[in-house]
Amino acid sequence: MKVELLADGLGWPEGPAPLPDGRIIFVETYRSQVSVWRPGHAVEQFAYVGGGPNAVLAAADGYCYVTQNGGVIGPWRATDKRPPSIQRITPSGKVEVLVTEVAGHTLRAPNDLAFGPDGRLYFTDPGGAFDPVNRPDPSRVFALNSDGTGELVMELEPVYSNGIVIEASGDIVWVESYTNAVKRRTKDGRIIELCVLPDKGKPDGLKIAKNGDFYISALLAKGLDVVKPDGTYAGFIAVGRAPTNCAFVGSELYITDGGHLGMSATPEMAGALWRVSLDDVAGLDLFQGHVGGRE
Repeated sequence: MKVELLADGLGWPEGPAPLPDGRIIFVETYRSQVSVWRPGHAVEQFAYVGGGPNAVLAAADGYCYVTQNGGVIGPWRATDKRPPSIQRITPSGKVEVLVTEVAGHTLRAPNDLAFGPDGRLYFTDPGGAFDPVNRPDPSRVFALNSDGTGELVMELEPVYSNGIVIEASGDIVWVESYTNAVKRRTKDGRIIELCVLPDKGKPDGLKIAKNGDFYISALLAKGLDVVKPDGTYAGFIAVGRAPTNCAFVGSELYITDGGHLGMSATPEMAGALWRVSLDDVAGLDLFQGHVGGRE
């Protein structure tokens, strides 16, 4: 296994994703933008989205989708705020707001997102702008259809649902940052607790390997927890200072790293982008979808 530092000095990067041409995009929350990395070049701005982008997902047709928390999560505040929403970046670079509410529910602070095998776009909306640890409001998971309509898939007890992935079966798996739980919702609506991760970790984002294992960024533990599909703990990969999320490209795992815990109102540009080359593990191919009209 090889660990490489690809970029440093980033403004709380999260939600990395590969572009069809091989570049890696990710959000920089503190810069209110989606950024892009490619070999041999400095990190550049891909699109300015305002507010507090939390994650980005690239589709094969050239459109990218962004969870926009509004820029009011934690003590930091964006100078150029946006409504909590799902944004879209078109192939020409235009930034659009797709939805600010779904099925009559106003979005509070969308966090992470993933396409499912049904082509729908799923995302978590934990809220928690003022007190993500002890807040009273419930957490929610939504799904958007190709025409931009959607549904509230589930409303959870007051927990902080964070990273989300969709398995090939269509089951939804997510992590809860402050309970350390990894949970699955089956297609028939049952919710199963797969495991509770070590207290020191604080899970943030996750992705699925081709063998079904989950690679979960452990913000406080400075690495990734590896969990089997049945919830069995399988190991730990030490990487970064405060890893926030990850993305597979073949057998390489790209990891965004906040660099610190984001407890200051003044943003510290201490984040980084890492690459871990795994010997015999590859990522599950990403499901594809499209939401909204086309250019």
